[in-house]
This record gives sequence, C-alpha cells and structure tokens, in this order.
Amino acid sequence: MANKSVKPSSGRRIFGDASWALLGQVGSGVVLLLGTRIITELVSPEVYGQVALLTGIVALGVGIFAYPFICAGMRLLPECLEPGKRSALHRVVRGLAARSSTVAVFFLAFGGAAYSQMTGLDPWLFGVAALLFLATVRREIGFQLLIGERRQREASLWQTSDGILRPLFAILLVWYWGPNAAWVLLGYAFASIASNTVWSFVHRPKRSKRIRHRSAVLGNLKRDVRAYAVPLIPMELLSWFSGLGDRYIVGYLMTAADVGIYAAAYTLTNEAFNRSAIVLLRTFQPVYFQHFSAGRKEQAFKIFWIWLSCVAAMGIAGVVALVVLKDWVAGLLLAGSYHSAAVLMPIIGAGCALQALGMVASQPLLAVKRTRPLLVGRLCGAIAAAVAIPLMIQKYGLIGAAMAAPVYFGIEAFVMTMLARPWRMMGAARREALYPEPEATSC
Repeated sequence: MANKSVKPSSGRRIFGDASWALLGQVGSGVVLLLGTRIITELVSPEVYGQVALLTGIVALGVGIFAYPFICAGMRLLPECLEPGKRSALHRVVRGLAARSSTVAVFFLAFGGAAYSQMTGLDPWLFGVAALLFLATVRREIGFQLLIGERRQREASLWQTSDGILRPLFAILLVWYWGPNAAWVLLGYAFASIASNTVWSFVHRPKRSKRIRHRSAVLGNLKRDVRAYAVPLIPMELLSWFSGLGDRYIVGYLMTAADVGIYAAAYTLTNEAFNRSAIVLLRTFQPVYFQHFSAGRKEQAFKIFWIWLSCVAAMGIAGVVALVVLKDWVAGLLLAGSYHSAAVLMPIIGAGCALQALGMVASQPLLAVKRTRPLLVGRLCGAIAAAVAIPLMIQKYGLIGAAMAAPVYFGIEAFVMTMLARPWRMMGAARREALYPEPEATSC
C-alpha cells in the first residue's frame, strides 16, 4: 500500500496557494495597467516601440540563458524533500544561470555595438538592457523557486513589489529627464535591483549541515538540471519567436510607431490572459508535480483536468469580454494616440487563450521529464508564425499581425496536445486505483 506519511495536498492548501498567487498577479497587474496608462501619456508610440523591442531582447535572453535552469529547479524541488538537498539545488540553479547569463551579456554587448554602428541607434540603450537582463534573471530565480516550494505568499510579495516599483521608477525618470527609451529601461532595472536586494536578504537560505559528500550531491544535481534544461533552450527560443517575434517583423515591414501601437495592444491583452494563466499555473503545477513525483497518478490526473478546464473557461470568457469592451479598455488604459489598438485586442486575446491551453496540455511531458518532444510543438508554432506573420502584415497591416496569433498559437497547441496525449493519464489513474503503488522516495 502507499505510504500514508505523505498526504495529498488538501483543498484548503490549494485554495490558499491560489489566493496568494492571485494577489501577486492582481497587485502587480493593476500597477502595470496604471503605469502603462501614464507612460503612454509621457512617451510617443515611437519611443514606446523602442522600449518594446529592447524588453523583447531582454525576455529572449532570460528565456534562453536562465529560464530553462529555473524550470529544471522547479521540477526537481518536489523530489528533494530534505532541506539540505533543496539548498544544494538552489545553489546549482543559481550557479548555472549565473554562468549562462555572463555569456548572454557578452553577446548583448557586442551585438548591440554592431547594431548601433549599422543603424545609428544609441548604444547606451543596449547597456541599460544588459543591466535590466541581469536584474530580471535574479528576480526570476528568486520568486520562481519560492513558487516551486509552494511558498506562494513570499513569491507574491516579491512579485508585487517589483511590479509596483518598475512603472513607478520608469515614470519618475521619464518625468524628470525626458521621454527617452533609456530612462524607461533604467527605471525597470533600478526597480528590480531594489526589490531583489530586499527580498534576497529576507529569504536568504540558511546553510544546512545535513549534506554529506557535498561535491557528489552537487554533481548529481548539476547533471539532472542540465539534462532537464538543455532541451528547453531551443524551445524557449522558438517560444519567444512565437510570442514576441511579431513586433520585430512589424518593425521591419512597418515603422517604430506601429510597433508601439501593436506592443501596447499586445501588452495589455497578453498581460490579462497571461496573468490569469500564471495564477492557475502557480496554483496547480506544484501540486500536480508533487502528486506525480510521489506516484499518486489518480490525484495528479484530477488536478490536471481541473487545471485544463479552468484555463479553457478563462480563455473563452476573456475573448468574449474583449469583443464587448475593447473600446472602453483602450480608452481607459491607453493615451489617445494609441486608441487604434482597440480593434487588435480581441484577436490577440484569442491567440493568447490558445497559447495558455497548449501550455497546460504539455504538462504531462514535463511531469515525466520528457522535455525534448516539446521542441517539436514549439518548432511547429514558430514555423507557422514565420510564415503567417509577414504574409498577414503585408495583406492586412497591423490587423494582419494580430490575426496571425490565433493561427500559430492554435497550431502549436494542437501539436502539443497530440504529443503529450493527456488522455493517456486516465488509464494510469484507473490502474492506480485498482493496484496502488508504493510511494516514490526523495532524491
């Protein structure tokens, strides 16, 4: 029979996790909306477009050079029940991400210098982007690993404080020094450095004396983290292209001002869908991985389908709301020069809803640590985006860029679902109910 010493997470615990995750997303989201409204009043669409392009480069760097290691740490945390081993895993993730981030800064510096020479763009912008990249990596490592440990309250407070400070610092610098993209980016970087400093001190882990043969433990953890993370690197690149590559194609085929309008519509819409999906992710994913690691497939199966149903309902409700309220949302949250973005919002929302659905459908592959098949789904989505976006922009302009989103995210979600085949879990859950297996041991 299964070991009863490790009990399944109660509904009350899940509700508590959801409450704190919701607080973090709502708190930082409200400030983001207010900050976007004020920043679009202070800067032109062209300047906002420059900010969008550079923050997209930062997101690319974080996705390729840091986030795969963070994802590996989150997946391995439920298998490391001893505090000492968890501390060692934190150390491994931080070390691998730090070394990889150094390489990223090198590429950003030289790539930015070359691009500035060709285009005449201020190279100072790329220096500020490098600082923002390092601050963002530190933030992601900090609160994502807290989420992996189901410490939702601490993670939400970290995220909310960062979300409040970023637009606040950016607005102050722009108001004092003028409407320049560098001041917006510098405000974001200073804000994250401040919040990281405070929360890193608050959550500084205590050294454990429980680990013997530390070098062997660290070596094994490094091997496991690398094995999980390496297949995610090209997948993150493809995911970035599907999610943010459209703004660069818009910039190439149209103008920086068009990028600003498109980025404003995409930011508001994606943030609404993405934050809702993240609340559900932070609520259900740690529980799902915990049950799966402990061999409780029936409970994992139930959690997965509740999660998937919630994401589907959220997507449908969100798209319907944007169809009805798009003009009101644009009038409330964007300056007058950005109001043409309203027509793009429901179309982009449909793409974001399909993206969230595909993300959940792929979770069974992550649970069994099969990250390589996910690359196929991301590749299909990226190929579809590379074909659809320029064709749709050339034919329909900015509306075409928005119309391409449901196409490539829909293809990606379909391929992810067929690869993961989550319905196979039903048979495993039934077998577990009839023939319970012993609990899995910790790493």
